[in-house]
Amino acid sequence: MRTVTMLQRSDRRPGASLGKTTGWIHRAALKRMGVSALGSLGYEHITEDGVVIRTTEGVSQLTPADSVVLCIGQESDNSLADTMRATGIPVHVIGGAHLAAELDAKRAIDQAVRLAISL
Repeated sequence: MRTVTMLQRSDRRPGASLGKTTGWIHRAALKRMGVSALGSLGYEHITEDGVVIRTTEGVSQLTPADSVVLCIGQESDNSLADTMRATGIPVHVIGGAHLAAELDAKRAIDQAVRLAISL
């Protein structure tokens, strides 16, 4: 069984910027699928064992992972994906990186969760 953990720098609830009438629905769906979320953290680096994060207390800790989905920025920039492909690392480009026009956080989060579950 795959475990999905969403990490975010913000201390806000995941999807807090979504509409009031839909945000709770998406959070409930993620909870129903067993997705956990950690916030108020910094990203240090990715290792073979997962993602090393930094807590608000400045403590580094490993979040175990065999696959990592990055949802970063709001402008299409595929240079990292191109570099990874060139070295033979499998890459999936989704969300705003795939289609920055009409960027939609709900769509990007949905694509990220679906991709993470499928890996």
